[in-house]
Amino acid sequence: MAEHSGKDVLSSDVEIKGTIKFQKELLIDGKVEGEINSDGALTVGENADIRAEVKTKSITIYGKVQGNITVSERCELKSKCTLQGDLKAARLIIEEGATFIGKSEVSSGMSVKAASGSRPEVVRHEDSAKPAFAARG
Repeated sequence: MAEHSGKDVLSSDVEIKGTIKFQKELLIDGKVEGEINSDGALTVGENADIRAEVKTKSITIYGKVQGNITVSERCELKSKCTLQGDLKAARLIIEEGATFIGKSEVSSGMSVKAASGSRPEVVRHEDSAKPAFAARG
């Protein structure tokens, strides 16, 4: 197989049930149900609908993810994304307008950064066992 430097892409018309493994960079803009495992960088596109346990080096989310995420380095939640699930990361960046419902664990000298000068705010719902976490301006 030839080496290439660009991202591998699963376009918006792709639907996968099962386990995805990749080496370097992957952009998913379609539907995935199952598991995603990698030592690389995952980008979840605006059209993506992911229902999976995700374990990667880093992740940038523009679309929807339902499931727990564990990243060894960086997690970035973009302004229109939705993450429903627990998150473990070394670094967490949340842009204003992102929706995050779940628990976060930022460890080993890690920090939470709210982008665009906004301040992270924890919102607790009486009917839910998990706190909702959203960046608000």
